[in-house]
Formats: sequence, structure tokens, C-alpha cells
Amino acid sequence: MVAVRYYSKSGNTKLLAEAIGRGAGVLPISVDEDSAKITEDIDVLFIGGALYAYGLDKEMNNYLAGIDGKKVKKAVVFSTSWISKHSIDLIKKALKEKGIQVEEEACYFRNKPNDNQLKQAEEFAKKFI
Repeated sequence: MVAVRYYSKSGNTKLLAEAIGRGAGVLPISVDEDSAKITEDIDVLFIGGALYAYGLDKEMNNYLAGIDGKKVKKAVVFSTSWISKHSIDLIKKALKEKGIQVEEEACYFRNKPNDNQLKQAEEFAKKFI
């Protein structure tokens, strides 16, 4: 089973999550929705968020804290931001602390992804399915 989870305030990471979802063949769910909770075993979890005031948003931090590491076999991280890729490191660290295997390769675009970048994100997702 594959899942895509994300948190986006500006909509940029949501666009990326939707592209990854198309590539993975699943609908992305925002981590602030009740249906985002992982209740079944997941083979690949695509998860993304961005930096807000140099850290992850509390919604993303709370979601990461609540993940049952035994239910996720592997995670793949994605992000958009205007300042840096640091959100990728923060998400990876939180997942690894749960004992989840995290792919080294991540998908990142600065600011709002354009059509070409969204196509790249779809292809990126397919590599991990």
C-alpha cells in the first residue's frame, strides 16, 4: 500500500503532493485531516512539508510524532520552500527516530513548482512504487 501525506499553507507543497499522488496512483491527504492517520501497513509513505519560521509547522510536527513506525516500511520525503531544503532534513530525522527506513533521495522545488517540475515529481514517485 502507498500513501501520500503533506502539509501546505501556501499551496505549493499541495501542488507537489498532488503530482506525487498522480505518479503513485493515490490521492494525497493533508496531515490536518482526520483521514490522514495511518491505520494500515504502508509500504511507501510519501510525506512532505515546508519550513515555517525555520521549522516545521506544528501540524506536521504533531503528525510526525503520532506516526506508528511499525506501520510504515519506507518513507520518501518531498518539500517546497523559498528559503532552504532544511524541512527535508527535519522530516527525515523525525521518521528515522520512529525506526522508519527513509530514502536518501528527496523531491524538492524552490517556491511554486512549474508544470515541468510537476511532471518530474510524477516520475520521481514512480521510482519508488
